[in-house]
Amino acid sequence: MTTTTTSDKNNPRELFGWKMYDWANSAFYTTVVGALFSPYLTRLAQTAVGENGVVMDLGPLGAVTAKSLPTLCVSISVGAQVFLLPILGALGDYSDLKKRLMAVFCYIAVTANCLMFFVKDDLYLFGGVLFIVANVCFGAALVFYNAFLPEIATEDQVDKVSSRGFAYGYLGGALLLVFNLLLVLRAEELGISTGLAVRLSLASAGIWWGGFALITFALLKSRPKKKGLPAGKGYISAGFSELVDTFKELRRLPLTARYLLGYLLYNDGIQTVVFASSAFLEQELFPEGNPVFLLEIFLMVQFVAVAGALLFERLAYLISTKNAIIVSLVIWSGIVLYTYAFLNSVPEAWMIAAVIAIVLGGSQALSRSLFARLIPEGKEASFFGLYEVSERGTSWMGPLLFSIVIARTGSYRLALLSLIFFFVVGLFVLWTTDTNRGIREAAEEHG
Repeated sequence: MTTTTTSDKNNPRELFGWKMYDWANSAFYTTVVGALFSPYLTRLAQTAVGENGVVMDLGPLGAVTAKSLPTLCVSISVGAQVFLLPILGALGDYSDLKKRLMAVFCYIAVTANCLMFFVKDDLYLFGGVLFIVANVCFGAALVFYNAFLPEIATEDQVDKVSSRGFAYGYLGGALLLVFNLLLVLRAEELGISTGLAVRLSLASAGIWWGGFALITFALLKSRPKKKGLPAGKGYISAGFSELVDTFKELRRLPLTARYLLGYLLYNDGIQTVVFASSAFLEQELFPEGNPVFLLEIFLMVQFVAVAGALLFERLAYLISTKNAIIVSLVIWSGIVLYTYAFLNSVPEAWMIAAVIAIVLGGSQALSRSLFARLIPEGKEASFFGLYEVSERGTSWMGPLLFSIVIARTGSYRLALLSLIFFFVVGLFVLWTTDTNRGIREAAEEHG
């Protein structure tokens, strides 16, 4: 087995290339997932079938309504990833193809993203399919991207590198949102409709993503195989075998498994809040529609999140990574409760969005870097394949619960309140997990 040595890590050129992928793919996460896709698809469906009309009747499974369609698309895409991503992660540990596979899935997603330009009128189901493809491949590329983190940075640098990666992402996403905001604001002056401006903005995310990702693939170095293929097995069969071995290894690393469970829970809550917030704000504050306000508020979130990621990097240094994450989850719980009970005005929306921005980057970046230290060497891609089931844009339990509640009640507030379960239970699991001991056990497992 080939071991990555310290001399192979902390290369400034390669670290820059790795962080630039966050800069690149955050365009999809912010412009498409966060700001525009959900309210735009909801509006198209509502125009066709009514405010909360039925889009699809699934019989005993219930009906898909115009309001629940976007979150259902997330759930479908992630349902596929629950099975696909762990296999891909296992495959990554058996081959030297992590970089190539990351590029393949990246550009499939980019293509689907760009095709969203053609979604209009009654093509809302086509838009849903494109989102599902883009989101599945977005998550697949992230499996390999995250697996590079412990290979390119030493343990004392992973918090810093992970946090800076998220900071790059928020800044890159914010800059693109500036252009999209100006486009939507000046649509009439430019002689185009607001709908066309939104579709151009959706497509611009794919162009940004695909273009800047070229920097990553130029600077990030492929790593040698961690292990050879077992006799008589191909990559796919070996991938399934490795997945089984990964679950067995999780049984030998109960603290790593416990942390992963907590993360899957609380991050599902985070991702659902991010995805559903644009539709929530529009439906509660601007039932007649206001895409300019949505772009403005998400633009603010992106810029403030840069500072938030760096702030929590410092907080982790002062009180430990685990405790910094716990602080963020307490704040997330407060956000959900306040929004459900009190948010009724635009100034309150700006205030709560600013608080979200501060904790968003920190909770995600520190969760990733802490998990990287809980993985035995040689199993990075396999373990991150499991981790990615609830990473950015790939959560599934939260969107499914949100979709069910809103389909049955028609209330965004009740759907949002239901997410408190994920934050409270996830926080409890993390709080009762001895992560320092887990890190030692992961190191001993490799040894």
